[in-house]
Amino acid sequence: MTTRLADIAAQAGVSEATVSRVLNGKPGVAATTRQSVLAALDVLGYERPVRLRQRSEGLVGLITPELENPIFPALAQVIGQALTRQGYTPVLATQTPGGSTEDELTEMLVDRGVAGIIYVSGLHADTTADMQRYERLRAQGVPFVLVDGFSPKVQAPFISPDDRAAMNLAVTHLASLGHSRIGLALGPKRFVPVQRKIEGFVRTMQDQLGLDAHTVESELVQHSLYTLEGGQAAAVALIERDCTAVVCASDMMALGAIRAARQHGLGVPRDISVVGFDDSPLIAFTDPPLTTVRKPVPAMGQAAVRTLLEEIGGTPAPHSEFVFMPELVVRGSTASAPGNNGRP
Repeated sequence: MTTRLADIAAQAGVSEATVSRVLNGKPGVAATTRQSVLAALDVLGYERPVRLRQRSEGLVGLITPELENPIFPALAQVIGQALTRQGYTPVLATQTPGGSTEDELTEMLVDRGVAGIIYVSGLHADTTADMQRYERLRAQGVPFVLVDGFSPKVQAPFISPDDRAAMNLAVTHLASLGHSRIGLALGPKRFVPVQRKIEGFVRTMQDQLGLDAHTVESELVQHSLYTLEGGQAAAVALIERDCTAVVCASDMMALGAIRAARQHGLGVPRDISVVGFDDSPLIAFTDPPLTTVRKPVPAMGQAAVRTLLEEIGGTPAPHSEFVFMPELVVRGSTASAPGNNGRP
């Protein structure tokens, strides 16, 4: 106990006697000092005494797709931490193939009296889905925020990365390395982020390489699944069309593209360059370390929570889309095009 007191005191910058007074609920400690001690407990991983725990403001549902893609746990962690700091208890509900649907998960959360719901890459991103489900939820008085996807039919705050800008960053980087046959591997076309990535890709291929839109879309865009196997299948098709670089719509797809290249006897980046999207945890440690477009996960997660709490508090943010700028992270999976030393 003495060691623990000393650790907490050092972390909070106060005396052990002050820490003891806070932990025992004694008076005579300034509110700011008390907060410093409680924050030190949290940082050091100690549990707060029950009487000092912040009263829960209620439950907030977080509905995500499967958790195999590491970008979803990363986003869930940011959102969960931000909610906890504000006194809310996050409830993670995950969609899995053959498991509960988004509607079933929503009903389950509403039945449990959640204060609000955050949807990540849900049906709001699918242009073929019925958006009335969100209006029915609004009619029930449940605040919600939608991440990764947009529909003008839904009156709600949306949080998105700039998918068009992401493709501009990736293609511009590859074009500067002398690549002119650049392929794009991404998911089914019905999803809003996919459509936006295609728009950004086609526009930048026109601007950087002078290619016409029809040629780009018909020859250099390959739809598949957002999985390692999906990336592998898409990359095989693009390699067979003589692409020397592949931009992938997720890091998982990019790992599949690297596998496809190796199975064709190609070296990455010697023979073919690969760019991912997300900058998922651990992706810097792949072989080779993956060049990728970093999705601004911390900023997006915190904005989703802040926006939802404003909705819950009765001072809603504008029902529009908040778009966050991604950034290019250059690592070892991209290099000059074969036979080209790169151009300035």
